[in-house]
Amino acid sequence: MHAEDHQLEDAASGIAAAIGEPARARMLFSLMDGHARTSTELAVLAEVSPSTASAHLNRLKAERLVKVLGVGKHRYYSLEGPNVASALEALSVLTGGAGSKFVPNTPSRLRVARTCYDHMAGSVGVSLHDRFRELAWLSTSYELSVAGEKAFEALGIDVDGTRALRRRFACACLDWSERRPHVGGALGAALLKVALKKKWVLQDLDSRALSLTSLGRREMRARFGLQV
Repeated sequence: MHAEDHQLEDAASGIAAAIGEPARARMLFSLMDGHARTSTELAVLAEVSPSTASAHLNRLKAERLVKVLGVGKHRYYSLEGPNVASALEALSVLTGGAGSKFVPNTPSRLRVARTCYDHMAGSVGVSLHDRFRELAWLSTSYELSVAGEKAFEALGIDVDGTRALRRRFACACLDWSERRPHVGGALGAALLKVALKKKWVLQDLDSRALSLTSLGRREMRARFGLQV
């Protein structure tokens, strides 16, 4: 086995061990809503003391799973980036077990629509993904067709600017409640931003849940031919 293989395995093992501790896992999953939190807030969510939370956050930061931003005397923690969110979403799928018939047990409000870091998940997110594929706006390699570019530009999304961002343009992100993909990447983030700005969805202040508005239902039906 090559030295590079050993390095990869060691790195993967370190990340898995960091995620695998229950308190650290609670911290990470609480950050999936895209909101930054202080170590005190994360300590409460993880049900550990502030000093223990600080040690856990140092470990997560060392493994590049979280990042910290200092604002005045406060330090705010958030996920390192969308790749971390995608990995956590995929891990959530495994918790449902394998080999048995899938029966969703996700709370209904979260199952309908929620944030997955900075993009939309839940049955609405999956339905949008499927509809974009049906309309041939989004290819199997997650590139936009000419019609797709026009449609997303019509929504107010700067497609060229979104492509220029230093992250994957669009990708399939496996949805943990639906066990099917929703749209991740920069395009998914841009879509959620538009949906919030246009008030198609409203974001809960204390959870990942998104509430689909009557305006959102009408707009998705009119623009995408999607009944949600």
